[in-house]
Amino acid sequence: MELKIKNPATGKTITELQADTKLDVQVKLNTLRKGQKEWARKPLKARLDCIVKFGELIKENSEALAAILTEETGKPIQQSRNEINGAQNRIDHLSQYAARWLSDEVLVDSGATHEKISYEPLGVIANISAWNFPYNVGYNVFLYALVAGNSVMYKPSEYAALTGKQFEKYLHLAGVPENVFQCVIGDGSLGQTLLENNFDGYFFTGSYATGKHIAQSVAHKLVPVQLELGGKDPLFVTDDVLDIKQAAINVAEGAFYNNGQSCCAVERIYVSESIYDAFVDAFVEEVVSYKIGNPMHDATFIGPLTRGQQIEFLDKQVADAVSKGAVLKLGGQSLEEEGNYYKPTVLVDCNHDMNVMVDESFGPIIGIQKVGSDQEAIALMKDTAYGLTAAVFSTSEQRAMDILRDMDTGTVYWNCCDRVSPNVPWSGRKSSGLGSTLSSQGIRAFVQPKAYHLRVL
Repeated sequence: MELKIKNPATGKTITELQADTKLDVQVKLNTLRKGQKEWARKPLKARLDCIVKFGELIKENSEALAAILTEETGKPIQQSRNEINGAQNRIDHLSQYAARWLSDEVLVDSGATHEKISYEPLGVIANISAWNFPYNVGYNVFLYALVAGNSVMYKPSEYAALTGKQFEKYLHLAGVPENVFQCVIGDGSLGQTLLENNFDGYFFTGSYATGKHIAQSVAHKLVPVQLELGGKDPLFVTDDVLDIKQAAINVAEGAFYNNGQSCCAVERIYVSESIYDAFVDAFVEEVVSYKIGNPMHDATFIGPLTRGQQIEFLDKQVADAVSKGAVLKLGGQSLEEEGNYYKPTVLVDCNHDMNVMVDESFGPIIGIQKVGSDQEAIALMKDTAYGLTAAVFSTSEQRAMDILRDMDTGTVYWNCCDRVSPNVPWSGRKSSGLGSTLSSQGIRAFVQPKAYHLRVL
């Protein structure tokens, strides 16, 4: 079967790729299982050297790779460059910390019995990845898995398949054997095929519905399952913010970067009533300045949505909010031209009866709600099935920390938002997922401990 790769800016087919079959998956899995044993026997430094070389090759070819990413996903070209360059910090993190967290730990080295822990790879990993940030979310899994001694079957989203093939190309050129990393191409049916095969771990980035299906499908296998899912990430602007305009600029970027197609994008905003009008005015002024258009142009900030079907979903959120009393300050419709373009949309005077404040939007749309107190903001921020991130903009660190400690989320931000660092865990709670990538926990997510009790007779 041929998989058509389309440009979301034009709707035209870029190319067609041959999709993998069930037989292809089985053959590649058998190959990866054989290759993993030899790969795991290599010294950690040798594995890490391959990943470092991979990073160097990506940097050398970053402009061509950014063009591929933009053409198939619609991500504005400057943001594609930012993602590729920024993802290098995962490799830097592994270079600095992998040996510390993957080496044997000696707990008792005196007396009759010595005790230690060694960390062994899981085996063959299935990595079902996402299209919105394929470098960031892909690196979080397959690079860390490879360094730990696993082999990987990588399934990119069908919306980022060309980028997935580039990962495979440059990993092999960097010295990772073909029987250690394989990219498989296909739609959701191919993902289902991976679930039906016997992998030693499943690592997925995507929607809650798909993540739940994966967890249920493989539960009987009793292998690690890690799910990086969506969010309905709240942000609260308190009344003690000194520079309202700058806060609005920062928050708007957190909401609209990558067309809002990010699991950790700001998805709903709460503003103290005394600064509400000033904040809304500054926020709208900032969003109006965003250039929407051809994603290959350097000045473009808003490109097309990667998936055309999302336009109808956003239209419904706008209609629902307006019918319930929200005021449409900006946008609210697609552009009347080719491509999956949707105007940056700002809805104000929102409340939690409106879908835009409770259901994940995943697009260039935001709802803003007025609050009368920190307690009201906390209650609204916690009114969600998700638990990915939460943010507070405030001059007072103590005030912000009091709020953030009350958030049932994996990540919290003070005076910033929509950022990920390899130094700290990236994890979700509730419907936002299971497990952690990045940090020491992300390194050890791909190994299993073995306890040694060693007694000399």
